[in-house]
Amino acid sequence: MIKVIYFATPDIAVKSLEVLNNNPEMEILAVVTQPDRPKGRGNKLAAPPIKEYAEKNGIACFQTEKISKDTDLINKLISLKPDFIVTFAFGQILSQEVIDIPKFATVNLHASLLPKYRGANPIQRCIYNGDTKTGITTMLTVLELDAGDICETEEIQITENMTNVELKNIISEKSPALICSTLKGLYNGDLIPKKQSCEGVCVAKKFIKHDGLIDWNNSSQNVHNQVRSMVDFPTAYTFFNGKLLKIIETKLSKNKNILKAGEIVCVSKEGIEVACKDGCILITKVKPESKGIMGAFDFANGAKLKPNMIFGEELCCKEE
Repeated sequence: MIKVIYFATPDIAVKSLEVLNNNPEMEILAVVTQPDRPKGRGNKLAAPPIKEYAEKNGIACFQTEKISKDTDLINKLISLKPDFIVTFAFGQILSQEVIDIPKFATVNLHASLLPKYRGANPIQRCIYNGDTKTGITTMLTVLELDAGDICETEEIQITENMTNVELKNIISEKSPALICSTLKGLYNGDLIPKKQSCEGVCVAKKFIKHDGLIDWNNSSQNVHNQVRSMVDFPTAYTFFNGKLLKIIETKLSKNKNILKAGEIVCVSKEGIEVACKDGCILITKVKPESKGIMGAFDFANGAKLKPNMIFGEELCCKEE
């Protein structure tokens, strides 16, 4: 039986833990995750999704602010004598001491086709940059960020309107099979990891709130990519009447009328068509301040939007 300690935190990693836990060839010795964090408007402490699964299924769960400095926890993990440590969106950098704990290897699952998009934000960045494919990679963990030898990969196609949330769900569903295959291959000696290429390396940095601000002088494709890459955070946004308006969903428009950037071209039941640098984009869902997500047409009716109005710091009629 393959003995595993699983390091992870968010919901994307729960399915893989579930599959490993239910696999008769695997034994989950323990789970390591981040501490409970404040969440929601009330800022109440909430457990990471991985902790919730572990507690419901009787798996020992350890939480740590910084595993590389947590000597007591490191000693506990050493005493468990794992064959592998598996990391998946854990959210902390491992020290060499932690990497060396398992008998065989520490294996990381990364949500990109390495060496492209090393770092913390590969799912959002590939959509933001307009890529048509991405994937998942299992690799041997080393001290350098996401630079270890590659075990296995699987490609995933990115469709025109796919959002980061949809891609995350696909990766969550596909990851368990790749993790299981990698662990069995390394354990049996059938899988020989390959050195990662140094060509095409790029780092996927996290978004900050300001990254969501739409520049209507961008191309319609770039605006569409921005919106669909940050549906959950930080969410693309613009302004009208000095108030923030989150843009939740868009589609590319065939309308190539080039007007002033941010100008409303038309309002229909399909949504709000807005001018960009090279044409138009159709906004289909929005979230106004202090309100829930709604159809763009309903919002436009309530806000009395009309053609020739301009999105920006404020919404006003186009000067005659």
